[in-house]
Formats: sequence, C-alpha cells, structure tokens
Amino acid sequence: MQKLQLYLGSDRIDLFGDESVSVTQTIQNVRDIAKVFTSFSQTFSIPASPKNNILFKHYYNFDIVGGFDALNKVAGSIELNSIPFKTGFIRLEGVDMRKNKAYAYRITFFGDTVNLKDLIGEDMLSALGSLSTHNLIYSPQIVQDKLELQETLGQAILCPLITHTERLTYDSTNHIAGSRNVYWHQGGGANEHGVLWSDLKYAIRIDEIIKAIEEEYEITFDSTSFFNSTNDRYYHLFMWLHRKSGAVQPATQVTEYFSQVNEWGVDISNKAYAVQTETSMRLYVTATQTANLVLSPSTASTEYRVIVYRNGASYFESDYDTGARTFGIADWGEPLPIGTYTVTIVTNQSTALMSFPIASIEWELQGFGFNIVFDTDTLWQSSLTIEFIITQQIPKQKVLDFLNGLFNLFNLTAYTLPNGNIQVQTIDDYYAAGTTYDITPYLEVTKSKVDVALPYRQVNFEYEGLGTFLAKQYEQLNNVGWGSLRFTLDDAVYNAPTEIYTVKPPFEHVQFERLFNQANSAETSIQYGYFVNENEQPYFGKPLLFYPVTLSGGDSISFLTDLTTHVRVQVYNVPSNSVALVSSINPDNLNFGAEINEFALTSAVFSDSSLFRKEYTDYVSAVFNTQRRITKVKAFLPLRIVIALELNDKITMRNETYIINSITTNLQSGESDFELLNVV
Repeated sequence: MQKLQLYLGSDRIDLFGDESVSVTQTIQNVRDIAKVFTSFSQTFSIPASPKNNILFKHYYNFDIVGGFDALNKVAGSIELNSIPFKTGFIRLEGVDMRKNKAYAYRITFFGDTVNLKDLIGEDMLSALGSLSTHNLIYSPQIVQDKLELQETLGQAILCPLITHTERLTYDSTNHIAGSRNVYWHQGGGANEHGVLWSDLKYAIRIDEIIKAIEEEYEITFDSTSFFNSTNDRYYHLFMWLHRKSGAVQPATQVTEYFSQVNEWGVDISNKAYAVQTETSMRLYVTATQTANLVLSPSTASTEYRVIVYRNGASYFESDYDTGARTFGIADWGEPLPIGTYTVTIVTNQSTALMSFPIASIEWELQGFGFNIVFDTDTLWQSSLTIEFIITQQIPKQKVLDFLNGLFNLFNLTAYTLPNGNIQVQTIDDYYAAGTTYDITPYLEVTKSKVDVALPYRQVNFEYEGLGTFLAKQYEQLNNVGWGSLRFTLDDAVYNAPTEIYTVKPPFEHVQFERLFNQANSAETSIQYGYFVNENEQPYFGKPLLFYPVTLSGGDSISFLTDLTTHVRVQVYNVPSNSVALVSSINPDNLNFGAEINEFALTSAVFSDSSLFRKEYTDYVSAVFNTQRRITKVKAFLPLRIVIALELNDKITMRNETYIINSITTNLQSGESDFELLNVV
C-alpha cells in the first residue's frame, strides 16, 4: 500500500485517511485520434483541518479580504512514498459545509502534461504582441524585395506569388497594357503588364508564430521537438497574412502614418508618459491616464472613422462621422491603461489614394495638451508610407485552434519534460521512444474483457477551407475535396460501426496553378495561387498554410510597380503544397491524399509523402486491422512501475505486446485498470 502526499506549492495538504485517489491517463485514444494536449485530472475531497484552512485561507468565509484566489490554479505536486510522481496544478472547486462549519474542501489536481487550453484560453493570434517586431512597410519596392527574397535564408517575412483578386496569365505574343500577363519583355506601352504589386500580400514563417506563443505564455517547446529549424516540413511552412478578402487597401487593414509632423509644443520627457515624436502618431502610456483624442478636420464634408490600437490590437473603433470630434473615457469606457496606442483614420473612400484634410490632431492627457499640427492639409498622399502591422494582418484565428490545427496536420502529441519544456513529437516517434514492462506477474486473472477496437467505419481527412476557385473545381470533378482522403483498410466497406470520424484542420488548402504559355502551350517555371471563390470574387476563407519555394534561372516575371510601370523579376517565391517542387529534393507535402503535384504534374513519389502516408498510416491502419482488439485487464502494479510508467511504454503479458490506450491507477493500492491495444 503506497502512501500519497499532496502538496500545494511546497506545503503539504492534509488528506482524509480513507480517501482513495485514482488518476486516468491517456495521450492518444483510439476513440478520438485527433485529440491533443491531453492531461489527466482528478477531483477529490480533503478535510477542512486547521492546516488546510490556513492553506485555503478559510475560503468559506467571504468576509476575508485578500483570501484564497479560486479563479486561478496554484502549482501542486503528488508524491508516492515520498517519491515524486506528478507535478501540476490545483484548483479549488468549493467547500462542503456541515452544521454551518467547514467539513471538506473539494479540489482538482491537473497534471501538467500540457494544459495549454487553460493557459491560452480564447486568445487570438492577433494577441501575440511580439509579432509586431516583424512589422514592415507595404509599398511596391518592399513587396518586390520580399517576392525576390530567398526563403532558404530563414527570413521571417516574404511575399509569395499569391493574388487576392486577379488571375495571372502567361502569353508571349498577345500583349495588353495593364493586363495581368506576367510574360516579361523590354519596352513600354503595351509591354507594361504583369502582376501588380498590390495584388500580393506578405506571409510569415510559422516558426515565428510558435516563438511568439512561447514568449506570450512563457512556455518553451524543447529544441529536440517537432518545432525546430532542422525539420524542413515544419520550418519552411508559412502562413499568408490575409485578414480580409481582397486588397490590403483601403486602410481598414493598415496603419496610415501621418505625413509631415511638427515637434511637440512642450517638453514631456519628465512625465509619467511619453509621446513618440517621429512620423507616426504613437502614444506611450506608462501609467493609467485620463485622455481625450481631439480631431479638427479643416473641412466638414469628408466622412471618416477613427481606430485606436492598443499594443497592436484594436482598442476602439468609432462610427463614420464628419467634422470635429472629441473621443474620451465615454468612448473607451475607462482611463487609458498602460500600453502603446496608435491612431488610424479611415476615410469612406474606396480608392487607393486616401485623402483627409486635417487642421490638427491632439491628445489631451491629465489637463496637458500635446498636439500635432501638419505642414500640409492633406493627411494621406499617394506617396505616403504604409506600415503593414502583422497583428492586424494575421488571419482571425484562436491561438489554440492554430496549435490544434498543426497537431492534426502532422499527428503530433505533446507532453512536459522533467526540465519543464514541452516536447512535441509525431505519434510514431513518441511510441518508438517508449520502453517495455511485463505486467504478467501482477495481473488479476479472474476476469478481463476483449472488445472491438474499431469505433468507426471510416476516417475522413480534409481541410476546413476548400473554397478557392481551383479547389472547388477539383471537388466538383472528383467528388472529393482537394487534398482530402477517405480511409478504410484496403477500401473495405464496414456496416457494423455507424460513426465516421473526421480529422479537419482549420486551414485553407489551395490548389496552386502552374502557368503555361498561351501562345504555344509550353510550360513555364511560374506557379501561383489564385485566392478567389468559385465565382472568381475576392475570398476570405481560412488561414492559408503553404511552402514558399524560391525560383531563379527560370522564366522572368513582369512586375507592375504601378499601373503603367513594369520591372523584370528573375527570382521569386512561388507557393507550393510540397516542401520542394522536385521530389528528389523533398517530396513531403500538405495533401492528405495522393494528389498530383501541381508543378511536377505527377503524383509519383509525392503521394508516398502525403500527410496520411507519413503521419497517420501506421496508427490508423492498425486501428482498422481486423486482428486489432481492445483488451481490458486489471493489475496490481508495484510502486517502481507506477512511478516509471509512461503512456508511450509498451506492455507485455502472456508473451503478447500491447500499447496503452488508457490507464486508471489507484495511487495508494497500485490497482490499475488498463485499456490495451494489441500490436499488429
């Protein structure tokens, strides 16, 4: 019989003498193969002893000021016979009263395997403030630079050849000025056509988002995990920065910095706040401030609205109005909390040229007025610099949904290492690292169960986003989504199970297009993405993940820096669903099924490196194997095995080998109920 010790921080908690504590652990359950971040938890009662009353600060007495905070978990740990067993967190659920006196506290212990759901909550990707370090200018020159930037250099931001509205063509003979024919030839007039710079948007390396998650939530993914720079199928993956359908402009998506700015009228260097005196109107609040924002347009005819961003996230948005306006605490509902504030003004215009005549804009802080007066009465001009703010451009997606999506794509699992780092591995790698324990001597032999292992008749693998033009065409022609897979072992039909299980990552999956010369049907080296719907209208969709591949030495591209000026681009990033365009370099790809590679125009080799074949085939095929069973047995394990047993360990009994589907262990007695899957 083991003795259990439970700690709140470093303080040991009193337990009931007859309290039985069992924990159920599972990390990859055959009934829910897409579930990740699994962690065990156990709720039990502890006595309202004098010691526990002190630890939980007499929580039943709500008159106590500064009492125990039940809204947050507290670090805790479990020991067996004073040997460390699990670390995690304790949450207070409530107090049981008897005859108006505290009798017991109800607490839940959460293992820290990976409790990211509680840590991250409902936060959006736009809340990852450190992404703002990658903000850059959105202009013809910078877009061209990022289009030509070699991806293998490890840059955080680049520009792929993905258009949000216009379809590209390649025609060496038929030239129409201003068309989206990307064939390059020297000269002006009718020769000036190609991809317009504003048809394109930037993309960010997925690794930068993972780093921002680590910084924001103070976690560390271990350097040996799936998330590392030596893993090509992870490290070369990018997300397209597409927050809304269509163009980046007008300025509802970008901060339009003010043109010419005079110096501030007073010295504010010694105040508890500071206002940046550069070419942007940016307010730094280092202590809570009562503030008004005063706008005085020089004309009352232009409709406009104001957006105030705090730390890169939208803090306040006004309705459209005209004339002088003052915004203050009645609008944002509180004194301005500590943070960095950026003012954006959006006019009710649809043209790229934004014009807003302004006399002055002024922040009024605690009775002091600090104003900017412009040398010109035009706030935005065609030559104005536009900052592309990553947190405002990144797709609208929850951080947890993003992580779950990555885990579903690559069939990953996660757990906490002894050093506190989070280890992320594919399921195959996770199980390969386990050890083996023979539990035959400890079995309770009077009874056991052998059940059907297959809980569903089919597994579907597909993306949530399959709404772009070519993906829709593919679905209509093939009656299955682009890159999707419907799996049963050997394509057998099962009529006993009724459920269909679906793995559905929350991302867009685009069928990219390799361009052919319309003059002679010759293939080019140019591949691009056409991100519009089936009606060829601008499309919002889900966040798009892709691999950019830098091409050089192939066909040049005509790049329009404006509607009448083109330049030659000889190095450019094409979007791809495979890590490389040539299978001999790297055939790994983002298709679940065996699709024809859009550039190579063949499925050979690429199909062997699909997501299903690489990440799911071993595990799922074994689930569908007609010899697979779930065996349920009971064993009384010695302490050395209870302490050491991990969920990726294999179990042997009676000369047969099993993997653990789940295990429920009574920590005092060592009695363990196993659900085991026989290795086939």
